[in-house]
Formats: sequence, structure tokens, C-alpha cells
Amino acid sequence: MMWRSLSADWLKIRGKGLWFLVFLGPVGLLAMQGLNFGMRYDYLTGEYQSDLWGGLLSNLADFVPVALYLGGTLVCSLLANVEHQMSSWKQLLALPISRTSVFMAKLLICLLLVAVSCALLSVGTVVLGLLLGFGSQPVPYADVLRIGFASYAAALPVIALQLWLSLSSRNQTLPVSLGLTLSLLSLFSTFLSEWVPLSWPALAWSTSRPWLFSGAGLLLGLLVLLPGAVHFARKDVN
Repeated sequence: MMWRSLSADWLKIRGKGLWFLVFLGPVGLLAMQGLNFGMRYDYLTGEYQSDLWGGLLSNLADFVPVALYLGGTLVCSLLANVEHQMSSWKQLLALPISRTSVFMAKLLICLLLVAVSCALLSVGTVVLGLLLGFGSQPVPYADVLRIGFASYAAALPVIALQLWLSLSSRNQTLPVSLGLTLSLLSLFSTFLSEWVPLSWPALAWSTSRPWLFSGAGLLLGLLVLLPGAVHFARKDVN
């Protein structure tokens, strides 16, 4: 049943701006670093002469948590608004599909869209590095993948919470405001304790044990997801 709901949701998101957001995040980050390195090329290549790829990745990594939180917030909100704006919840939930299947289908679409954005960031990072002339050094493919997907796993609690709030409320002011606030606060995540989930996407890149924070994000994301699905299954919708 969930796959039926999933296929229907794929059709609904066409022309809703979601794919634009998927491309906007990684393209924006890469354009910013392309401009950064382009304007200060001699200085930065001299600074990172021994590890040009590492320098590029470290500059990108500072903004990945912001992009994940903001992008996840907007994707969840737009995905929920497909039903809210059309006032189609009652018709959708009247179909012979369980509410849990509807919730999980929307979660999968949200996660897939953000995953595509992370994949584009990894591919684009390699392309940008080659354009900047870093091809003389071997491409650290493991780190290139980690910069997007390790932080993505660590950000799952916030993305799951955003989807829960977005689907539960017709008024998107609260989830969007919360997402914007968390995005801005993530810029100062280095000052937060490692026990604060907001800091996990940054720690998933910068620490010697990134898997620990990625794994914690996956686990907490699941713990947030379960009550969200139960609440959605029991909530009256308009």
C-alpha cells in the first residue's frame, strides 16, 4: 500500500518547486566556494598546498549543516503543502491505504530528495576541484561522500521532526520558523556540547569518530519518527 501512495506522491510533486530546491542547495554551496577560491586562488592554494582537496572540503563543510537544516525544512514544508493547499487530506485518507503508509511514503520522498541533493553536492565537489586545478592530487572519494552523507545521517532527527510538524499543521509558520532558527544556530554548533543533536552534522565531519554522530543521528531520527507516525495516524485532519 505504501508504494501506491509513494507513486502518487511522485506525481503530485511535479511542478511544485521541490526539484528546484534539490538542485539549489548544492549548486549554491559550490558556487559560493567557487567564488571563494576564484577570488583568493593564490592565497588558498598556498594555504592548502599539501592537501588541496582537504582545503576545499573543509571550506564546504562549514555550511553543509545550514544547507541540510534549511533544505530539509523547505522540502518537508512544500511536500506537506501539496495536501494542505489542495485540502485533499480527507480524500487521501479515505482511500484504502493506512495512515501509516501515507506518512511513510511522504517520509521516503523527503529523504530521497535530500539524498539526491547530497549526491549532487559530492559529484559537484569533484567537478569543482577539477575545474580549480586540483587534479594533480588524488581525489579523496571517501571524504567527498562523507561530507554530504555523514552529515545527512546526523541531521535526520531534525528532518524527521520537521516532517512531523509540517504534516500535522496546516499553518506552516511554526515548522518553517523552527527550521530557520535551527539553521542559523547550526552556524554556532562548535560552541555546543556534543550531546546536543544540533551539533551532530558538523561533528560528523570534523571529529575523528564521524560514524558515532552519524549513527546517533540515525537512531534519534528513528525515535522521532515513531511518535510522529503514531500522532499522524490518530490525528484528525481537515
